[in-house]
Amino acid sequence: MTDLKSADDEKVNSWDYALEHETWITPTIDIFESDDNFTVIAKMPGVERENLKIKLEDGNLVIMGRIDYDNLINKNYVLKESEIGNYYRKLKLSKGIDLDKIDAQLTNGQLLVLLPKQSGIKPKSIEIQ
Repeated sequence: MTDLKSADDEKVNSWDYALEHETWITPTIDIFESDDNFTVIAKMPGVERENLKIKLEDGNLVIMGRIDYDNLINKNYVLKESEIGNYYRKLKLSKGIDLDKIDAQLTNGQLLVLLPKQSGIKPKSIEIQ
């Protein structure tokens, strides 16, 4: 009986199960471009590092963050203007991104993803003679 219960718990805690059965909202994002990188900043309050998943899938950057519902819902709100839900966002990546050098950091509910450009698409200054 214990094995069956742990299998059910594992299923409920899986990302695939969560996508189908839990509430998901789109995190707000900002994207900046520099000569060397694109920088994506996604606001995902309530998400802890262990509940964050970032993957590359079919030319897309997929960002998923799960929240602790019990901790966020069971509060004695005086005013609540923010949505509560897990976060899901899919971004189409340029073919000029160096996929092997993507870096991500999560700080205080703000995810920063650095998307380095391949050398072929970086701007190049041409000297005028």
